[in-house]
Amino acid sequence: MSSITLVAGFPGRQTRRTSRAASVRLTRRGRVVLLLALLAAVLVTMVLRGGFATASLDAGQPEPVRIIQVAPGDTLYSIAAELDGPGDIRAKVQRIRDLNSLPSGSLQAGQRLAVPAH
Repeated sequence: MSSITLVAGFPGRQTRRTSRAASVRLTRRGRVVLLLALLAAVLVTMVLRGGFATASLDAGQPEPVRIIQVAPGDTLYSIAAELDGPGDIRAKVQRIRDLNSLPSGSLQAGQRLAVPAH
């Protein structure tokens, strides 16, 4: 006996099935749980890495400074240029600003400034 098999489509051609990828849908509760899990992971990371930044009760070594009085016409750049030692003048100007908590570069004649001793 012989048998006949019927195939839909043309012979020699495979038929493709179109399948839609199943999309992930999160409920409101699922989104909240996911958000809380991510926040917990960030918190754990911060706690574990935060141990490297510790404060101590010991004071640091104060920087040796000398006090100068600003003369008429002096600028932070001219004062920084007069300081001894090699280095970038801009770095010296910034150091003088930091030592004296100067928000701007404006100086007044007679003003006393702390400058690095060396």
